[in-house]
Amino acid sequence: MLHQLPGWQISLSRSRFSSVKTPFDVIIIGAGASGLVCAAEAARRRRSTLLLDHGDKAAAKVLLSGGGKCNFTNYNIAAENYISGNPHFCKSALSRYTQWDFIGALDEGGIQWEERNHGQLFASGSAREIQEMLLNKARTAGAELKTGVKISSVGQMSEGGFLVSTSRGDFSADSLVIAAGGLSLSDVGAGPFGYRIAEQFGIPVTPLSPGLVPLTLHKEDKQRFAPLAGIAVDAEVSAGGMSFRENLLFTHRGLSGPVILQISNYWHPGEELVINLLPEITLETILEKAKSETPKSLVRGLLSRYLPKRLAAALLPAELTERSIKSLNPSHLQILENAVHRLSLKPNGTEGYRTAEVTRGGVSLDSLSSKTFETRTVPGLYFIGEVLDVTGWLGGYNLQWAWSSGWCAGQFV
Repeated sequence: MLHQLPGWQISLSRSRFSSVKTPFDVIIIGAGASGLVCAAEAARRRRSTLLLDHGDKAAAKVLLSGGGKCNFTNYNIAAENYISGNPHFCKSALSRYTQWDFIGALDEGGIQWEERNHGQLFASGSAREIQEMLLNKARTAGAELKTGVKISSVGQMSEGGFLVSTSRGDFSADSLVIAAGGLSLSDVGAGPFGYRIAEQFGIPVTPLSPGLVPLTLHKEDKQRFAPLAGIAVDAEVSAGGMSFRENLLFTHRGLSGPVILQISNYWHPGEELVINLLPEITLETILEKAKSETPKSLVRGLLSRYLPKRLAAALLPAELTERSIKSLNPSHLQILENAVHRLSLKPNGTEGYRTAEVTRGGVSLDSLSSKTFETRTVPGLYFIGEVLDVTGWLGGYNLQWAWSSGWCAGQFV
């Protein structure tokens, strides 16, 4: 059962309609990254194409991506960078419309871009340049865009095809593409529309949860680490059989930063995170050097050379804060090892869809063709983008999935 969330306001109908108004070849619901690419490709093939969105602005999430710079793809795109119930599903689309294809589109449009860490690619100017490029491609190809549209019902017509009743009129089409996104970033209008359409037509939806999202801590750990809010350190974090190394940020409620967003895709409630706060050097090496050079120095002073002072103090139990290096015994060393290299924390949850960058889970891939994105049981019905059970890593992977899935569906709708 899907909970009521802000976003699309709909009343989905199971009826079959017989009247037709304003026929199109293709109706795409959702003018985000995948929907705009799909619209441009469908219209380029001379398919009359209507693109509908409930928001006042197309590609709202594109504008927010990468802090307004749009992390539009990554040099290192592979199926292994995605999580889904069918790990092979995304291979076809990613190989047919690659990161190089989108880079080529930017180059053709004269949009400057730059590489950052881990192969992440951003617009040198602003995300608005990419938004405008997507809109121009769709409009130039002949697609019609309507924003601020409230959809009241969606159904199949008795003579075939689909009827979409909206606040701007009734529209019919042979092909219906659902590109309405997921639940993430609910403050900009995300909602459960796509999942409800799937359920209406009997298409399974896998369990949903926030992805690429900050984690919150239980009361005791929150009290311990909340005073560190704003401190960021290079760390390796492990959970769910995966490990990532990037910056970790302490917050008032828990943990954030790129490494936490990455591992959140693999973390499940009740599981622990294992954090290595000094991935570049071992504590053993540090202590051996200190024993020979400054054996009388205090442990807290030593740790403060390698970690922020407040973090070092929070990691140490009271019995070790005033101990000298030379007075440490094997049990003390084990406590220090666990605190620095194997800090174990059990989050109590996430910050939720409001801050999540993606939605984990979605429309079941077993119900779709990986080549066309058409559902197997409802001819003419397609799903693309975030609404599907495909979740990418942080770093441009999710936008690349939007480009790839939208382009591939656009060849067939």
